[in-house]
Amino acid sequence: MDPKEKVHEILKKFKTAMFVSGRPGGELEARPMQVAKVEDNGDLWFFTSKSGRVAEELDTNPTVLLALQEEGSYYLSLRGTARKVHDAAKIRELFSEPYKVWFPGGPDDPTLLLINVNPIGAEYWDTAGTNKLQYMFEAVKAYVKGTTPQMADDPDHHAKTRL
Repeated sequence: MDPKEKVHEILKKFKTAMFVSGRPGGELEARPMQVAKVEDNGDLWFFTSKSGRVAEELDTNPTVLLALQEEGSYYLSLRGTARKVHDAAKIRELFSEPYKVWFPGGPDDPTLLLINVNPIGAEYWDTAGTNKLQYMFEAVKAYVKGTTPQMADDPDHHAKTRL
């Protein structure tokens, strides 16, 4: 499978991402954020507060990193550009009841802000299904030999790609 297609395939498995952005001065900041939606083109949507640190950080540096993990089977690192979006129709489309914990005013909450992330590069590791069996076989073999696992360069298992 083409690495870009693989990224899009596994990206839809994630519900939460560690959203890493840069503070003024270069310090990195990470926080878990729920993925509101993954578009067919790979763009991701998140909700945040207009007055929060994420919104502040994006004003000075729109480059972000998203780190995603799904129960030890899929790992994905996305680099991209984030932008703040003020779009009432899109907020209504993406808003669901669980967001009321953070935005009690619902989709009309005046503090609500959308973030759109356009990924430009990705690296993934797929250790599900037969990939998991292949990894376990290589890991046991390496353990017995006192070496490290030798995983073939297989884009179905691991790859870096520009998006």
